[in-house]
Amino acid sequence: MPALFHSMEPLKRILILLDMIKFEHTVFALPFAYLGAFLAAGGVPDLRASLWILAGMVGARTAAMGFNRIVDLPFDAKNPRTRGRALPGRLVKPRDAWAMVILSSALYFLAAYELNRLALLLSPFCLAVVLLYSYTKRFTHWCHLFLGLAIGIAPTAGWIAVRGDYGLIPLTLTAGVLFWVAGFDVLYACLDQAFDLKEGLHSIPARFGLRRAFRFSGFLHAGAFLAFGAVGVMAQLNWVYYVGIAATLALLLLQRLVVSPEDLSRMNMAFFTFNGAISIVLFAATALSLASIT
Repeated sequence: MPALFHSMEPLKRILILLDMIKFEHTVFALPFAYLGAFLAAGGVPDLRASLWILAGMVGARTAAMGFNRIVDLPFDAKNPRTRGRALPGRLVKPRDAWAMVILSSALYFLAAYELNRLALLLSPFCLAVVLLYSYTKRFTHWCHLFLGLAIGIAPTAGWIAVRGDYGLIPLTLTAGVLFWVAGFDVLYACLDQAFDLKEGLHSIPARFGLRRAFRFSGFLHAGAFLAFGAVGVMAQLNWVYYVGIAATLALLLLQRLVVSPEDLSRMNMAFFTFNGAISIVLFAATALSLASIT
């Protein structure tokens, strides 16, 4: 039994690390990467590209989240909302988190190498964006837009993975994802408004207050809705895609019904449930639209 328990220790550390970065929330970005790939292919991309897109996205997101937890450790240890996380709670050691970041980055670069030349050439820039986002709250209240860009890269990356080039369609989709992510990140940052003010960190809620933050988030989500609609027009998608757009609008509006500047108690449900659903709905609508066209 002692030998068996000892053999479980590495697995336990891995599971704690995956929980630390909320590995399951890869669902936010992964469908958009495949959305870009499906649009580039005009349907289902080949299996080899699909698998390397999966590897690249998992590698990039894991590296980004692990890096974020490391550099934010001094603040997470002070914040009542985050002090129970794995690193502040000393459930894992920083060296384990660094090892995860390095291995995940290696997987990401390997995927880019296996895909095509443009993917490899752009891979350092893309990784720099997703890593350096973690520092933006230290100097700008527009940090939410940096997070939007970090995740918004995904559809253009998926397009590049399949075609080895880029165009207006994936870039418009990237703009939509940027606005969508920034919009819900502004809402989520409302939870830390008081802490950010105390520690001198920057965010829209800390700079402008909760009510203005909610309004600004609404403008961003309106921009996202328009960009997603423009993608449908440019890609000549059919009514199935627009059903997905309508469902996306409904989910964005539902967010506003469950959270308000006066009541943030259901923010986690609004953040994780609705936003995870949006990425899946848009991907499914795009895939079904392309399938019905072809």
